[in-house]
Amino acid sequence: MRQAPALPRTRTPRAAADRLIPALVTGIPKLLFGLYLAAFFLYLFAPLVVMSAAAFNTSRFPTVTPWLGTTLDWFEAMAADQAMWRALWTSALVALGVVVVAVPVGTAAALVLTSLHSRARGFLYALMVSPLLMPGVVIGIATLILWRQIGVGGGTFLIVIAQASFITAYVMLMVTARLQRFDRTLEEAALGLGASRAMILRRILLPFLRPALLAAAFIAVLQSVENYNTTLFVRGFDTPLTVYIATKVRTGLTPAVNALGLVMIAITVAGAVIWEIARRLDARRR
Repeated sequence: MRQAPALPRTRTPRAAADRLIPALVTGIPKLLFGLYLAAFFLYLFAPLVVMSAAAFNTSRFPTVTPWLGTTLDWFEAMAADQAMWRALWTSALVALGVVVVAVPVGTAAALVLTSLHSRARGFLYALMVSPLLMPGVVIGIATLILWRQIGVGGGTFLIVIAQASFITAYVMLMVTARLQRFDRTLEEAALGLGASRAMILRRILLPFLRPALLAAAFIAVLQSVENYNTTLFVRGFDTPLTVYIATKVRTGLTPAVNALGLVMIAITVAGAVIWEIARRLDARRR
């Protein structure tokens, strides 16, 4: 006898719900994560977009509303503003000086800290990171009072000293984090083969620490350029870029500052792209 053809299985509402609920449960976290990323990048980049757009607005005040017209005059004003370029040059000199001071001192502090295995390690660690907990105003005033006792007034030198006093702690933390992954048996093996301490530092430690040192130097530059509270009290007659912009805010800020910010953003992005391309090409060659 022929068997009757099987009827197609119909999906019951309960079976559909059983499949839909797990999909919703797994999809909601992804949706929330996507919304969080969108909000994060909007919060991060929206001010930069508004600042960059204001550089093309005809308005004499840095704004995008109302939009009075598109112009490139503010880039010409930026190029003609000699005081701004002097302030930028001062900030570059200060940042270079901070890197020269903070990176070696912070690296030495990290080496000393990681070589200790006693209770003194915790005390030294707290002592080294304490400048990060102090307000910048306190560091600036204290530095000015101390160095005036020996006849050193405010200026570029004192700005470097004041900024390096707390930026060194950032360098120390970054180098210390890198040293946690260092294999100390490499030093012992090198000493057993007759290497000196200086050779170990030059041939083993510094190549291993190079990524952390480059990152620390970059962080030191950023911290130096954007610092205002400490710099204000020790600058003397020198005017770094942050102090110049703050002064322009009180006396009359123009979109020429926005044009400078846009140029700096473009240079930073171009440098990051070139660095990433060079890194990938180097990885392919290896």
